[in-house]
Amino acid sequence: MGNSSVVTSVILTAFYGMQDHISMYFILFLLLYTAIVIENIVLICIIYCDEALHEPMYLFICNLAANNLYGSTALLPSLLNNLLSYSYEVSLTCCKLQIYCIHTYAIIEFTILAVMCYDRYLAICQPLHYHRIMSITKVCSLVAFSWLYPLIALALFFPLTLRLTFCSRVIERLYCTNYSLVKLSCTETSLESAVGLLSVIVYSIPQLIMVVYSYAMILKICFFGSKESRTKAMKTCTPHIIAIINYSLGCFFEIVQSRFPKNDLPFGMRIFMSLYFLILTPFLNPVIYGLSIRAVRQDILKLFSCKNRFVSTQSKICIVKLPMMTE
Repeated sequence: MGNSSVVTSVILTAFYGMQDHISMYFILFLLLYTAIVIENIVLICIIYCDEALHEPMYLFICNLAANNLYGSTALLPSLLNNLLSYSYEVSLTCCKLQIYCIHTYAIIEFTILAVMCYDRYLAICQPLHYHRIMSITKVCSLVAFSWLYPLIALALFFPLTLRLTFCSRVIERLYCTNYSLVKLSCTETSLESAVGLLSVIVYSIPQLIMVVYSYAMILKICFFGSKESRTKAMKTCTPHIIAIINYSLGCFFEIVQSRFPKNDLPFGMRIFMSLYFLILTPFLNPVIYGLSIRAVRQDILKLFSCKNRFVSTQSKICIVKLPMMTE
């Protein structure tokens, strides 16, 4: 127990495997973070500026983009700093803060995706009542629930981890997770393990039920409805289904990375699986919705066409002025 009092930081040993190509990794992660920030901010700005997109579905997409920024920022600035520092050491306080942010990001993401499933169910299965049911008050309540429920729910369970004392400070990962930190504890953690399993059920089962029920009803429409209904369902649900698959793939990689032996996997594959959930999910979501939803895609094309016209105009002005300057 005496050793536990001196543990004020943890060492993320997975960084040692990146030392031979540290410049390459730094540039790669910096470019990915820059792309994530630009993609999601552009998506939010497009939805905010275009009044035609002030519909419930786009508001939920906007919140999904905001959560993508939140989750990637919980990881990548710290990861980039660690790559430059060469110590790979993080204070225990920062480690715990990162755990809270990353876990709330994951729960918020799934909650928003579940709410979007409910929105698509109403739009396809109850189109005549959609705008009455999805009123401004209802939409704001769902958005507030998507953010507040995970933040408050995790705050109730997380103190169990905060009260632990630690005898080791080696985490074989690139960032802190609750499971990896609990394993460093000096004390018996059976209670924390049981509560952790319970929290997974609390955090995921309600959303999973909503997703399954919503798509069961939508599939019913596809099987027994008209061809027009099937076409509408496919068009409106395809990007959301891809986003759910993207999220599920990240969860699967995270479970494999955390719970099962990884020694047989190449180091690069372990890094890919470890970071997929927090880098590629936020990176791909704006691409999925930007390319799949015509209204968003048209606004992006307008944005770039306006930019190109501006650059072209500036070039013509320079060409006209150039002879006058040489004279």
